[in-house]
Amino acid sequence: MLEGAKSMGAGAATIASAGAVVGIGNVFSSLIHSVARNPSLAKQLFGYAILGFALTEAIALFASMMAFLISSVF
Repeated sequence: MLEGAKSMGAGAATIASAGAVVGIGNVFSSLIHSVARNPSLAKQLFGYAILGFALTEAIALFASMMAFLISSVF
């Protein structure tokens, strides 16, 4: 019973990875649209996009860390 609950909890924690993928897609989609509207700000917008990518990727790494902790430690 406990092993099944661990597997379900780890699986639920990895669902956040799908959200991170969608978030990264939105970040770079917005970058493309913004550069198409104003090409002179491309360098500044790219910096903001990399920051958004890093923060979104941190959520995915946190979710995979929680999945690992649930499955092996608890």
